[in-house]
Amino acid sequence: MANPKNVKCSFCGRDQQDINVMVSGLDGHICDHCVEQAHLVVKQELKAKGGKSAHFVLNLIKPVEIKKHLDEFVIGQDDAKKVLSVAVYNHYKRVLQKPKRTTAKDDVEIEKSNVILVGETGTGKTLMARTIAKILNVPFCMADATVLTEAGYVGEDVESILTRLLQVSDFDVTAAERGIVFIDEIDKISRKSDNPSITRDVSGEGVQQGLLKLLEGSVVNVPPQGGRKHPEQKMIQIDTSNILFICGGAFDGIEKMIGRRIKPQSMGYSASKEGDSIERENILQYIAPQDLKKFGLIPELIGRLPVITYLSPLDEVALRKILTDPKNALIKQYMKLFDMDGVKLSFDDDALDFIVEKAVEFKLGARGLRSLCEGVMTDAMFEIPSEGKTKDLHITLDYAKNKLSRSKLKRLKAA
Repeated sequence: MANPKNVKCSFCGRDQQDINVMVSGLDGHICDHCVEQAHLVVKQELKAKGGKSAHFVLNLIKPVEIKKHLDEFVIGQDDAKKVLSVAVYNHYKRVLQKPKRTTAKDDVEIEKSNVILVGETGTGKTLMARTIAKILNVPFCMADATVLTEAGYVGEDVESILTRLLQVSDFDVTAAERGIVFIDEIDKISRKSDNPSITRDVSGEGVQQGLLKLLEGSVVNVPPQGGRKHPEQKMIQIDTSNILFICGGAFDGIEKMIGRRIKPQSMGYSASKEGDSIERENILQYIAPQDLKKFGLIPELIGRLPVITYLSPLDEVALRKILTDPKNALIKQYMKLFDMDGVKLSFDDDALDFIVEKAVEFKLGARGLRSLCEGVMTDAMFEIPSEGKTKDLHITLDYAKNKLSRSKLKRLKAA
């Protein structure tokens, strides 16, 4: 048997003392350096042969089936789910179309179907985008528009969005170029006034200008580790033509702009029946591109987000279903957590109704449900794992009221 100190890598000849890890086989050894090099060689060879990423193989299904999957995770929002399902299906049909020789008659180029979702906080914008990416088995990343600044200023460049997508794709450029990017808080980069600014708006209009090339489709040089911290790194080129961008924002205050636009249509002797039946509680359903322009998005950006849809505010019925019905419902999550400790958890309907009532009062949407549930369950989750005696925990209305009254959440007031 060879002396361990004299073991050398069968590929590069390095001694064991010069490397971190040595993997031994029947008749040879390989060091960690050679393992990494071999992995890169295999990936490059597979890519050269047209091989696809094993992790991300597109699973395109019909719009009706996409909506059915969304229904399992997202309560309500039928209009938004229908619009999003069609936009995603059309986008990936465009991606999968085979290039062929075209004549003057059938030389039709299909444009991208980027989407903008408008809705209050906690209505499910992020959840819908993430769920669709999971259904289709494509890379998905989230980006926050509030941290983006114009190139050359403190903050993140717009290319950092693609850096995240590349990292999620395990640096497989082919997979990344078919991914979905969700840009949240898009309303926070609106310009300060409806008129073009004469000064630099580095976190508003400047960012919108920088996003144009990404949304429309172009070859972008992407720093794989971020641009400003590692200036010496080699850039990776990504073509954004087949990346689907979904933008979301609350657009707080846009309801007043929509109201001013549609108000003249419902006044006077010529008012139509449609104008008279305007639903004031959900005025977002009447949103139009001109409202986004008035809010502060530049026309060029709106033009690259052709699919506009809205998410309705969540009422008590929807919030009640969110608690119990979806696959990843909050109550099911808590039951699973307690089940891991051998405890069976159950709730009274009155207790759930009380939590929903408080969530509506605080106007925090679905996210408010989690905060309230934590306020009710924290003491039990803290004490029961250490006791080891409790086998059943039943949450009643009195229990929920008592825990919330002792919680700091009681200081919250309706907005």
